[in-house]
Amino acid sequence: MSKAQSDVAMADLEKNPYTTFDPEVHYATASLDTADTTTSLPAPLQKLHRLAQKLDIETRGIEPVPENLRTPASLWSAGSMWLAANLVISTFTIGTLGSAIFGCAFWDSIATIIFFNMLGIIPVAYFSTFGAKMGMRQMVITRYSFGYVGAWGISLLNVIACVGWSATNVIVGAQLIKAVNNSFPLWAGIVIITLATVAITTFGYKVVHIYEKWSWIPAFIIFLIMIAEIARSGAFQITPMPTGATEAASVLSFGGTIYGFATGWTSYAADYTTYQPRSISSWKVFASVYISLLFPLCFVEFIGAAAITMIDTPKYGDAYTANSIGGLVGAILSPLGRFGSFCLVVMALSIIANNCPNQYSFGLSVQTWGGWFQRIPRFIWNVLGAGIIIAIAIPGSTRFTTVLENFLNLIAYWLAIYFVIVLEEHLIFRRGQFSNYDLSAWNSPSKLPVGVAAVGAFCVGVAGFVVGMDQVWFVGPVGKGIGAFGGDVGFELAAAFAGVTYPVARMVEKSFENLMVLLFVVNSKDAQKALFQQPRANPPPSPSVSCIAIAIKCK
Repeated sequence: MSKAQSDVAMADLEKNPYTTFDPEVHYATASLDTADTTTSLPAPLQKLHRLAQKLDIETRGIEPVPENLRTPASLWSAGSMWLAANLVISTFTIGTLGSAIFGCAFWDSIATIIFFNMLGIIPVAYFSTFGAKMGMRQMVITRYSFGYVGAWGISLLNVIACVGWSATNVIVGAQLIKAVNNSFPLWAGIVIITLATVAITTFGYKVVHIYEKWSWIPAFIIFLIMIAEIARSGAFQITPMPTGATEAASVLSFGGTIYGFATGWTSYAADYTTYQPRSISSWKVFASVYISLLFPLCFVEFIGAAAITMIDTPKYGDAYTANSIGGLVGAILSPLGRFGSFCLVVMALSIIANNCPNQYSFGLSVQTWGGWFQRIPRFIWNVLGAGIIIAIAIPGSTRFTTVLENFLNLIAYWLAIYFVIVLEEHLIFRRGQFSNYDLSAWNSPSKLPVGVAAVGAFCVGVAGFVVGMDQVWFVGPVGKGIGAFGGDVGFELAAAFAGVTYPVARMVEKSFENLMVLLFVVNSKDAQKALFQQPRANPPPSPSVSCIAIAIKCK
């Protein structure tokens, strides 16, 4: 860089405290990081890395994706990913919880499904636009509000979410396979589905997108067949809609579960748009993802809400008691004979589409911890994650409904806090402009926010969900006061508490950061020479005046 270019860059930096994005510098830095990661690996891992490249396995981890490696704009690619991931039996299961767990009537369940899904998918669609504009994974973007160290905790929560979602999903798939052959052990179904998912996600972003692009079609056809079988069974029934505070509490609690499932993709959202070009319209990406989430979530959960009303009929009730969701679906499709059994197997394998995002993002989240976690290639973490999923799912399969309901609510709590903090950072402190992010600082702790404000606001948000939660193992004082049996308003209070705290805490943190810059300038001989040795018409101001001027400029 010439002296003239350097002077221009310094002038731009003085005008804007955030460094503007230079694609050439940024992508060169990312390439160097990737190379350093590879060469620092032990010899066996380097051989694995070279083998992966020969097999066309994606070797890029959390390093930003340069523009020349991105694919042409495709809204269908961005949308079909989420269409396939949610048009699965796991989504059906969520629809059944309204009646099975919370005692909601059919039409109450339908209204709850629509409203809370519309609310829950907003963060996913919104953060999907970040991936294309910044070329970064979701957990790396998290560093720009939580800081380098603070993002470790969020990544840990995301790792738990990836494993938890995958484990609960494979349990449902294994139940479906068991419904075809009752002697088939649940553990075997869990292993088969998990390994099949690993076979796809190991190859990376491109293969995951190709699979998701088409895998939704057979599942959609089978769900249409299920609608026909439910309609002609004569067992579907619409119970009267209760009213009053107790019913409102049930709706709120079921709504929290719906929200938790819908918003569960928030912490992965940008992972699946990083290869979209920066020129793509953010509004179009948002709309594509939003519609591709809303349709399958509502469509399949409606079917689940209808199917669970059938368990008052002995045939379906006995099947549900014996084998949970798998038994119920098996009973619904049983009039179709062998074709019905075939549908069950296909439906079980649809879990792969649901778990691909979970297992792919698992490795990316682990790499965000930096150091050796980042040096170990993503595809190796992908395989290790599969082992953890199997280890958790097999013992968890015996108490599935309780495990799922508790897990989903916990997911809703922390993701509500996370969304509010990252959203406020973008809209308030970055003024909604991606040019206000120093994208070259993605892996430099000293150039990122301290993160104390975000971590502090997160802790305050935790206090919010504690007082508002209504779980089997704990009921908060606010949750206890809703209805006769309590109601869950944990995610609402969590978001509100964090949303009020973060702007204030972040302003204090920024003032502290400005003070650190000021102290650095005052104590730096090079900075003093640059400040006082420049030719001026007037004598240089006193150090105290200069310090005040610098502090003002930093703000």
